[in-house]
Amino acid sequence: MISALDCDVRPGFGLGIFELGTSLWNVLDLLRRMQHAFPQVDVKYDTDAASTSPIILHIRPHLDLLFSGKQQRLHTIVLRKLRLGDPPVTLRYKDIVLSSPEDALKRVFVSRTFGPTYPCPGDDLTADLRYPGVWFSFEEDGMGDGLKGIQAEDRMQEVKRVIVSQKELDGEDRDALGELVECAAMNGDISRAIVKVHEGITLYFHPSSTTKPVNIRVGETTAQDLILDLGPPIRVHHKEDERMTIHSTSCSGGNAEPAYFYNYFQHGLDFLLSPTHVVIKIILHSNIPGSPLFQRYKRCNWEIEGRPEDDEDGQISMPQFSHAAYLDADTPPRKRFHDRFETISHFLSPSEPPPSMLLDRTDDDEAITLPSATTRLHGYDGIILEVSESSQVVAVMLF
Repeated sequence: MISALDCDVRPGFGLGIFELGTSLWNVLDLLRRMQHAFPQVDVKYDTDAASTSPIILHIRPHLDLLFSGKQQRLHTIVLRKLRLGDPPVTLRYKDIVLSSPEDALKRVFVSRTFGPTYPCPGDDLTADLRYPGVWFSFEEDGMGDGLKGIQAEDRMQEVKRVIVSQKELDGEDRDALGELVECAAMNGDISRAIVKVHEGITLYFHPSSTTKPVNIRVGETTAQDLILDLGPPIRVHHKEDERMTIHSTSCSGGNAEPAYFYNYFQHGLDFLLSPTHVVIKIILHSNIPGSPLFQRYKRCNWEIEGRPEDDEDGQISMPQFSHAAYLDADTPPRKRFHDRFETISHFLSPSEPPPSMLLDRTDDDEAITLPSATTRLHGYDGIILEVSESSQVVAVMLF
């Protein structure tokens, strides 16, 4: 472990090495590479709603990082136990040392450094000091410290927690569990991926106001196109999972040149390319906590889009819709990664869902133990859903 934690506070933007708006995948990857500095990290989330649950990374003993539920973006940073625990903490603001093992951060010094601020409704003299993008709390973990009403010592109250979050817009309070406003830390990341069955995907990037979408088409887009649009993949994997070949209707022998994968872990995407270097399959990952592939891929915020045809004969193109789908608020109608499997299945096929196959991704790694390690593959015309035991779609395969 490092001997001391020295970090600067940037109101509305970040604290130390952590930047608001950074993805959960990037932060956990950073912590994994810095195990000497952060040896113990706990991941906490609501197991009953894992796909949309806010996630807390508790980095003992000083830091709590809160990530938004859908975007999985760093929403709030809490620095606690400023003068307790190991390693000791030194907190800076610009060129000023706010707190150190030798000097406690007191209310009077906060006021001198950051200036006056408006009290919140109902606040008394022992209330927190709140500024745009940062606030200083005199209570430990939100519990009263027994000092309320002792006004003579208010100026010398010691700060127990420092909380950094995005600045409010137009004076409105930001939802403590809501999503973030687009910011610089998101630039270059995929904001959403629109899936069109039998066609491909359209990727939208941050910043949304200046970045053009990228279209990737099954059977058309080449490996060179992918590199030009997305950059080189993190990994090129030349061995396809042969467990599925038993279900193939192809009569070709086993000596044909194999297909290969481009793995874009940083975008939550895989592309299977043919021996002629054309995309033949696209896989989009939901990065749901508790699933076997959690944290291997960044969350790809996918939406399956339906496309009605001119229905002179009453026919609807794949995916088919029930009448209720036409009443959906989206135009055209879409289903998203956080919708339950039953909802997406009915969207793709209003009739009975197709038979499924069982998949255990921990078969190849005995070191992984999960309470729900198995998923099921549900195949439709042009698309496959990988579904957890809790009816969450952990991956979408388009072919």
